[in-house]
Amino acid sequence: MAKVLFLIMSGDEKFDLAMRMAYNSMKNKRYEDVKIIFFGPSQKKLTQIDGDIKNMFQEMLNNKAIDSACIGVAQAMNIKPNLESMGVSLMPAGERVSYYVNQGYEVITF
Repeated sequence: MAKVLFLIMSGDEKFDLAMRMAYNSMKNKRYEDVKIIFFGPSQKKLTQIDGDIKNMFQEMLNNKAIDSACIGVAQAMNIKPNLESMGVSLMPAGERVSYYVNQGYEVITF
């Protein structure tokens, strides 16, 4: 079975699609492992989620599918405290993506 990394960058309607696909992939055990990294505009969008998407996010966070969001972007957008209060780890996105690629994860980008 494959391991996948969802690299979510979109801050528009693709964000919700990415969250649903990542959530359903985790919940239905479609892959050996599912991880999610937020990078760029998606980080701002993440601080504004509610309803079903927020519930999905929380379940993915509780199941350790959410890896991180980029610390550099969080600082530049002044949203570091918001993401930290949501329980999101902040790390350099480039380092995290390379870590998962080197571990054999397939990257799915939104």
